[in-house]
Amino acid sequence: MDRKRRRALAVPVLMLVYLVYAAISFDLAGLAQRARLDNAAILLSDMVTHKVHVARDNRRETVQVAVEGSNRAIYPADRLPDWIEAQDDVTRIDLGAGHVVTYDGPRTTYDIPGYGPVTLVVGEDIALDVPGGTVPEFINASPARVTITTDQGRVTATRSRTETLRYFWGWEMFFFDLSSPFSGQSAGAVLGTILGGERLVAEQSNLSLALSEFWTNDIWQHGAVAWAIFETILMAFLGTFGAAFVALPLAFLAAQNFTPSRWLRFAVRRVFDFVRGVDALIFTIILSRAFGPGPLTGALAILLTDTGSFGKLFSEALENVDDKPIEGIRSTGASAIQRYRFGVIPQVMPVLLSQMLYFLESNTRSATIIGAITGGGIGLLLTQAIQTTQDWEKVTYYILLVVIMVIAMDSLSGWLRRKLIRGE
Repeated sequence: MDRKRRRALAVPVLMLVYLVYAAISFDLAGLAQRARLDNAAILLSDMVTHKVHVARDNRRETVQVAVEGSNRAIYPADRLPDWIEAQDDVTRIDLGAGHVVTYDGPRTTYDIPGYGPVTLVVGEDIALDVPGGTVPEFINASPARVTITTDQGRVTATRSRTETLRYFWGWEMFFFDLSSPFSGQSAGAVLGTILGGERLVAEQSNLSLALSEFWTNDIWQHGAVAWAIFETILMAFLGTFGAAFVALPLAFLAAQNFTPSRWLRFAVRRVFDFVRGVDALIFTIILSRAFGPGPLTGALAILLTDTGSFGKLFSEALENVDDKPIEGIRSTGASAIQRYRFGVIPQVMPVLLSQMLYFLESNTRSATIIGAITGGGIGLLLTQAIQTTQDWEKVTYYILLVVIMVIAMDSLSGWLRRKLIRGE
């Protein structure tokens, strides 16, 4: 009895020791100290907001207004937002709540309510003048760079560039970019133009024009995103069903009741173990060096890995078939292929279909990650958006599309399972 109690006590003690060891090995205390919750808050904010950049080139003495600083979203000089006033060399930027930034040649003034005006003068160094002479915490200043961060926006000045950022809720120009005739219109105005307005383009209806402008949006590129989603699903489809097509005949060679040769079964099973044991990402890297990047490389990587998984599952299903239907078909003088076709396949088909549909659903998620490496699908767009560190709202958009795609594939898989297996 004492030995059993000691054993029962030893299990939680060993688990506690392991957790302490893991905490020390992964330096959880240091990780907590290094955590930057302020950066996390900024990241979460950027996922649901966008910034308008008002940038002054201090060398060329020109001012440019762009959404997210993109060269594809530059406001024309005659269509600036109403909170920006530009006249000669003076640009006035209203950030709201009384915050006003003024560019006047090399001088920038940020009037902060309750604090006073902060003045920057760009020269060989950046001269900073603040009320009271003491630099507050919300200003990060050096001779080469000054950054002022408030709740209403951010001003950054260097020798070459002075930039003011104003934040807005929502995703900028999600439906129409600046080049579209619908740009700047409210949802009601766009709907009214579509339903009863005069044609904006003589040879095209307003509805067709609106759909075309949405599809070819130069900022969000909805057409390219839709094609990327298609490529991701195509990679998963080709990889999954290609693997099933290859694995099924090999599964007969690995099944004990269909292949008497022990050495042949052993060899085929080890091949299954090898291709199943190497992750699809490893195959992706290898194949991308051989065939170059592209969706086909991703599909081949999924095919190789799933061939091993399907081979194991299919061979086990074949070893559990009932021999009576096979013997009945044999008694009619049927050939081996006919026995397999009419005596074996109907028995294992529900298992095979169920596994294929499950792997198709799972590979839809995997194809997103593989696409980021092979240069295809929604995974590539997601990686590019993350690497820019600016378009986090696009990261959110792509993640939502991936979730919707997985949900859709799960629903399709369930529907096909009910139709093909249950006969509903």
